[in-house]
Amino acid sequence: MNETVAIQREFIALCDLLKVAGIADSGGMGKQMVAEGLVSVDGAVELRKTCKIRPGQTVSGEGFEIRVVAADD
Repeated sequence: MNETVAIQREFIALCDLLKVAGIADSGGMGKQMVAEGLVSVDGAVELRKTCKIRPGQTVSGEGFEIRVVAADD
C-alpha cells in the first residue's frame, strides 16, 4: 500500500502517523510496531515511537510506504 499523508503542522509523531495513515488501528498498536523494529524512516529502522516525521520524509514497513507532504494552506 502506497499512501501520501499531508500534514498541516511542522511534524507528526511517528506512532500518530501510522494511525492516521490506517497502518495501525490505534496509537498503541503503532507504538508496538515501532518498538518491534517493523518501521523504517527514510530507509533506516526507527525505534523512537514519537520520532518527529516532517514533510519530505518516507515511512515504510512490510507492505506499506507513506510519503509525508506539507498540506496546502
